Amino acid sequence: MSTLTIDSSRFGTLEIASADVIEFPAGLIGLGGRQYALVTQDGDSAFCWLHSIDDPSIALPVTNPWNFFADYSVDVSDEASQAITSDAADVAVFVTIRAGAELSDFYANLRAPILIADGQGHQVINESPDAPVRAPLFPAIVAAA
Repeated sequence: MSTLTIDSSRFGTLEIASADVIEFPAGLIGLGGRQYALVTQDGDSAFCWLHSIDDPSIALPVTNPWNFFADYSVDVSDEASQAITSDAADVAVFVTIRAGAELSDFYANLRAPILIADGQGHQVINESPDAPVRAPLFPAIVAAA
């Protein structure tokens, strides 16, 4: 099994199995590069990092949205769904996280989820009306503030 070595500005030297590289044919919204990998620092954490292979200074915190939003749904256009050839059950869904200094400042972008299947990733626009760009990740803390 071949590996890639990247010198991450966030995590130091990382060894990424070539099979774990995710190709984003259309890239990610607002970012360069087309190759990324999911990196975890703690196997028990609800969060991981979508780390750029092309630019070692780019790493986005992501999570499985159902860890925090039990009723989350992804509704994509027919055009967007054509890029994903896998069965829906085989697609991993992640949302990006905006982390702040306090837990009340942590938000998930439910409007632009990242769908990954068969080594390819696609960031799509979620057309569900209940999918905001900034959903509080810890709403009980926000409500108490």
